[in-house]
Amino acid sequence: MPSERAGRTKILRVVLWMTGALLAFSAMAVSIRELAGPLSIFEILVFRSASGVLVLGLLALMRRDIRTELTLRHLPLHGLRNVIHFGATYSWSLALTLLPMATVFALEFTAPAWVALLAVLLLGERLTVSRAGAVLLGFIGVLVILRPGYESFRPAAFLVLSAALGFAIVAIITKKLTQSQTTIAILFWMNLIQLPLTLAGSDPGFLARLTPDMTLPIIAIGIAGLASHFCLTNAFRSGDAMIVVPLDFLRIPLIALVGATVYAEPLDAFVFIGAGIIIAGILWNLHAEARKHVEPTDAA
Repeated sequence: MPSERAGRTKILRVVLWMTGALLAFSAMAVSIRELAGPLSIFEILVFRSASGVLVLGLLALMRRDIRTELTLRHLPLHGLRNVIHFGATYSWSLALTLLPMATVFALEFTAPAWVALLAVLLLGERLTVSRAGAVLLGFIGVLVILRPGYESFRPAAFLVLSAALGFAIVAIITKKLTQSQTTIAILFWMNLIQLPLTLAGSDPGFLARLTPDMTLPIIAIGIAGLASHFCLTNAFRSGDAMIVVPLDFLRIPLIALVGATVYAEPLDAFVFIGAGIIIAGILWNLHAEARKHVEPTDAA
């Protein structure tokens, strides 16, 4: 049936874009951990923004159709999005140097509750049972992985909690921008607006501190910084914010495995139990979203 195929194709696109985003965000986290110490967070983020401006600027020079997309019409909304996003990214990046990566990613997923509320209030999206259930099961899975206690809620944890609220607001603004702006335009303004913010907080002579062993993490920062937001923006373009966000929960078990493998961070059975709960919620929501496109045809 055409409606069923269209529904499944839409969800498959969201899943594919989010897979790319998950891998890119994980690479970003590892790169930040590798560069932290010799470089400040501001200096690390310079490479992310500068590479984005360079790549997208070259594309704009080569293609007239891209240049026509870079209008000033929505610049105030881009400015609001990127000031909030920069603050949230700085807090998240700093927390990665102070807490285990799985803890950072788990605390970050207080954001879906804010996204769910803001999507209903600002975007007019429906809060269905499966969407609410996926978010709820995601939080339960996070709690199983994190097992909140005194150690988890060190002062650095509040950096992640503030970043989570910021990312939720950014997600809503991004969804709003996708209605009238291309992915390239959103990413170009993101990097162009945030580059001077990163430079303002950096040591003017920080490039002199670079060493050959930083080359790979710096390249990874540039690629992952652009790829993560390219994939995430296209995921929001392909489906409702409340379909995209529960899929993002998969970052937690993924980064827990990365932390255990690369940095010998503790990994126990609770990570996998929590991951199972998270995946169950995601599969429930994806099945319900696909069914929505079948039921009207069945009724007819």
